Amino acid sequence: MAGYVRKTAASPAEVLKEAEGLLPDRLGLDRTKASGHGATYSGKEGTVSLHAHRHSMYTEVVAQTDQLRTSRMDYEIQLFLNRLPYEPGDQGGRGSGDPE
Repeated sequence: MAGYVRKTAASPAEVLKEAEGLLPDRLGLDRTKASGHGATYSGKEGTVSLHAHRHSMYTEVVAQTDQLRTSRMDYEIQLFLNRLPYEPGDQGGRGSGDPE
């Protein structure tokens, strides 16, 4: 089991919307639980739980997977978290070395 934490300028709703647009397509996961501050996705690659909570100007995003840090799921979760804008005004998005 692996866990990741990311600070972002995006709101919890924006984080969860980004996850909904990316995780089902990239990993073939289906959302199995959802709330205003979190969601759980499960599928062939495993399970990931996301929790996003606003603290002042930033949102803390916590992702917990049931896979090893070397799994495909964990790689994709790390890419997802890195896509989130870090500071207000950042565009976020993929890095120059990320696959499209």
